[in-house]
Amino acid sequence: MRAVPGWLLRHRITVEPYVGDSAYGPTYGPAVAGVPALVAETVRTVRDKEGREVTSTAQIIAAPGLDCPAESRITLPDGRTTKALTVARHTAPGLPVPQSTEVSCE
Repeated sequence: MRAVPGWLLRHRITVEPYVGDSAYGPTYGPAVAGVPALVAETVRTVRDKEGREVTSTAQIIAAPGLDCPAESRITLPDGRTTKALTVARHTAPGLPVPQSTEVSCE
């Protein structure tokens, strides 16, 4: 498996994986700090997990094994905390292109 080259992942983010809802709201797993990523803060329209059109203000490219389900809490390099709207795992078995995980954030 060829992953996206580490030298491209210039930013560091913190991911708190979404694990479900409780009587008090969303619950998250332990925070994973210092996750290598490439962050682009651009405004885009994406579809969330229910298929609704929503606005994404940041997109993240990370290694293929990133544990970040939709609704996870993410702290960006500038300190802003956001939520994962969609997660796409890019694979291309047999092709000479790197695998990665793309996360669109609120």
